[in-house]
Amino acid sequence: MNFIRPELRSAAWRWREVLTGLAASAIGVWWALAARGILPYLGVLLVAAGAVLVFVGVQRGRFRSGAGGPGVVQVDEGQIAYFGPLTGGVVALEELSALSLDPTARPPHWVLSQTGAADLAVPVNAEGADALFDAFAQLPGLRTGRMLAELERPSSFPVLIWEREGTPRPARLN
Repeated sequence: MNFIRPELRSAAWRWREVLTGLAASAIGVWWALAARGILPYLGVLLVAAGAVLVFVGVQRGRFRSGAGGPGVVQVDEGQIAYFGPLTGGVVALEELSALSLDPTARPPHWVLSQTGAADLAVPVNAEGADALFDAFAQLPGLRTGRMLAELERPSSFPVLIWEREGTPRPARLN
């Protein structure tokens, strides 16, 4: 028997790190103010750890855009694999030359580009796509704040999120 509505359960799961960090901080404050001995010092450490968890959880929660989209994403040992109903492929993070967000596709897609190969388009709501946050965070020079802002901003054209240093740019026509 379920006592929690499915919408509330999915929202709590999306923001699970934030909720855990808030609970840890609340216990830490309680220990810091009401306990004796060594427990107040551990409470202060728990508050600090909870604050870090809340910060990281807000970023991850903003990145997650739900599930149930087409295909499955797997991130394993520096490789991103997408298995979709019509397309699919594998891209190594070391060989990734550019990362774009295409909000014009339905659903919006991450476009992973590598030199000498076709682009890999991954829906933002594909099953397992939340693992892409950690994979993208490994890219040198990627600004996660900008990536999250572009993910939330409505746009009518693809946006370049990250490009590897020294990648040759194609000639522009306009």
